[in-house]
Amino acid sequence: MIDAVLFDWGHTLMDWVWDERLLEAGIRTGLEAAGAPAVKAHEVTHRYRNEVRLTDWEVPEEVEYEGLVREMLADVGVSVDDAQLERYLVAEHAVWAPARRLAPMSHALLDSLRDHGLKTGLVSNAMDPGWLLRRDLDEQGLAGRLDSIVFSSEVGVRKPHPRIFQRALDELEVEPARALFVGDRLKQDVRGARDMGMRTVLALWFRVEDDVDEAEPDFRAFTHMDVLNVVRRLTRLGR
Repeated sequence: MIDAVLFDWGHTLMDWVWDERLLEAGIRTGLEAAGAPAVKAHEVTHRYRNEVRLTDWEVPEEVEYEGLVREMLADVGVSVDDAQLERYLVAEHAVWAPARRLAPMSHALLDSLRDHGLKTGLVSNAMDPGWLLRRDLDEQGLAGRLDSIVFSSEVGVRKPHPRIFQRALDELEVEPARALFVGDRLKQDVRGARDMGMRTVLALWFRVEDDVDEAEPDFRAFTHMDVLNVVRRLTRLGR
């Protein structure tokens, strides 16, 4: 029997596609919004690409992106106050909107789970500030369908670190054995949730995991309906 279903966000409830063209465009737009020289965009982009903390996913600690942006700008001679930094972050983030594409069945799946009396949660690795990411969830119509929302940027560690999963479980007031986790990555999602004692579903509707990991999901789902069928099976077996 389960009481809650938790989800990853990118490549699970929504697709997220890296677009190299948006990187410098976002930085340039951020600089303009902050009233800083847009000609510095190329230098900041180069600094961004060479920032090891952004790509070293073996390090569990999440990047403190606001501080890193301030640092990267300072490195090219651009100083910003708190208000300018906020304008930069909002503008840069908005440029990436085309990369965030809600899965067509996410609303229906979350609504169905709640109709079954289950709690729903989100556990996502994301370095952007939580206040920005929650705007995205509102715009996607997901925020009101989730009982717990946990971002690595707010916890300070990334999946598969147990602390980020525990935060969501505590907010939901659910024991790990009574929760199901759905995500697209073997290490971060399947192994992380499995090691916490949750049952797991590997989501395969946006991408197929190409990393090698010893983690084996309890279930594989090729569609959102597959997740609902897993839930029906688990709740039926628990009676």
